[in-house]
Amino acid sequence: MSMRFLTAGESHGPALVAIIEGFPAKVPVTPEAIDRELARRQLGYGRGGRMRIERDQVEILSGVRSGVTMGSPVCLRINNRDWTRWSGVMAPFTPPEAATVTLAAEPLLEKVSTVVTTPRPGHADLSGAFKYGYTDLRNIIERASARETAARVGVGAFAKLLLAQFGVFVGSYVTRIGGVGDDYGQPLTPTEQDQVDQSPVRAVNPELAAAMVEAIEAARAKKETLGGIFVVYATGVPPGLGSHVHWDRRIDGQLAQAVMGIPGIKGLEFGAGFKGADLVGSQMHDAIHFTPESGWQRPSNQAGGIEGGITNGEPLILRAAMKPIPTLYQGLPSVDLKTRQPRTAGAERSDLTAVPAAGVVAEAMVAWVLAVAFQEKFGGDTLPELKRAFDSYREGLDAGPDGS
Repeated sequence: MSMRFLTAGESHGPALVAIIEGFPAKVPVTPEAIDRELARRQLGYGRGGRMRIERDQVEILSGVRSGVTMGSPVCLRINNRDWTRWSGVMAPFTPPEAATVTLAAEPLLEKVSTVVTTPRPGHADLSGAFKYGYTDLRNIIERASARETAARVGVGAFAKLLLAQFGVFVGSYVTRIGGVGDDYGQPLTPTEQDQVDQSPVRAVNPELAAAMVEAIEAARAKKETLGGIFVVYATGVPPGLGSHVHWDRRIDGQLAQAVMGIPGIKGLEFGAGFKGADLVGSQMHDAIHFTPESGWQRPSNQAGGIEGGITNGEPLILRAAMKPIPTLYQGLPSVDLKTRQPRTAGAERSDLTAVPAAGVVAEAMVAWVLAVAFQEKFGGDTLPELKRAFDSYREGLDAGPDGS
């Protein structure tokens, strides 16, 4: 059975929960490795007051014993510290009353309404109300919130631990915020990735990082929000993950769904991406070289590590565009669902920009897709089985595609 996961929980509920099914047994796990990924998701200049409240830490409820996975479903929990203020609003069996919740650590917003009837443009509020028949938009807001991505990062941390056993490393960095940045798109070394995570906006170039911070401060003064672009890369990815034989087995399609499923992501490209549309074929496609000493080589990576829906052994490179967060503290024109009268949309506690965090979430989802592809390609219920199949496959690659 292929690996899969589900998450549950609301933004201001007691906790976020994830269940991973089909994860191989005998994979070493430490809570510190998962907590480190959760902390990286909370990084980034321009984050809102919620990040000063939450200190995400994982609680593993099942599937791990004595520091290794058991092969049974893994259940992990991430508590919401803000639940204490919202317990009367989000309780499962107590009818909510129209009131306000006083917020902490948020200079731009002191209170929010517990019952919301005016949808915010750009959010799931109105479309969710149409789909599920609500006039109290709190029922949509709580699950549509990007807070849920903390659970995805927890799941992705498990995937990273599995991939690390095969020498695969997944990282990310920001290239643009609010129109400020560059088009850099290369994999980083682990040391360079650590340096990126020390940057206030998770950027490679310190000078551009300072300019991005200035753009965020300018947006703050105008009660605006900013979007941007980030890169996710994976090194050590073997050729042969994914398949060309059916549309839903193409790994670029699977990666696209996983990353586009992150709130706010509106565009995605691999390798040269949209710029490749302006090139002629001889400029776009990566030449193939082979020598007995060096093996198979590509002088370029315009394809971003994927050809025909299959990884080709080059580093995986994808770039994603995130729209400005649609919660604006200045409010946007809208209409009250009950009165049908024009209203200014209210604000929920929000970030000025979340591009640095979105890159970490995308890392988690890319790692998950690659981990699933590893299990599908190499099979096995345990890590030792996967390793034996992987080692045999690598030996075959050294001999050539036909084994000769």
